[in-house]
Amino acid sequence: MKEVTVNGTIVSNDDKWIYDWFEIESCCPKDVIKAMDEAEGDDLTILVNSGGGDLDAGNEIYSALKRYQGKTVAEITGYAASAATVICCGADTVRANAGIQYMIHNVSTFQGGDHRDMETMASVLKAADRSVANVYQLKTGLDEKTILGMMSTGTGNMGKWMDAKEAKEYGFIDEIIGDNGSLARPISIYNAYG
Repeated sequence: MKEVTVNGTIVSNDDKWIYDWFEIESCCPKDVIKAMDEAEGDDLTILVNSGGGDLDAGNEIYSALKRYQGKTVAEITGYAASAATVICCGADTVRANAGIQYMIHNVSTFQGGDHRDMETMASVLKAADRSVANVYQLKTGLDEKTILGMMSTGTGNMGKWMDAKEAKEYGFIDEIIGDNGSLARPISIYNAYG
């Protein structure tokens, strides 16, 4: 199985050179697409340890993973937050070690202008939130209201932070590496005579 690393900030193809120049860890769509081309349809593991970044770049990688002919496995090695979670949702399977952190949140941006500009940007951000929620719905099967509520948890970009067990319970992660069931919540079964 071939591997590609999605570490550091998710950036656009045009901005990647700046991060490379300053030796700042980053990933852009071209990095992943190049690895996919080199894998030539073989199974591909995407190793993820990223706090996210550019949503458009994350969506481009998500789309490329969805189109890939081979099997794809996203393996979260540290944490997946923001746009990195969108990328993970593009893989056929998402695996994570027990110590990871997973975070989803409302889309954010910087904007200047008068009250009309701010009102317009608010509607743009709400539409972007729904777009991201669509991706999460396809992965988890949760309804839009639940997902948007999770994304709105906290203030600012804090969003909803989850450990591996909680992310698996919600359906963002399919498998916790090395878990033989010991991380599962105990199940109590009762009957009318009990």
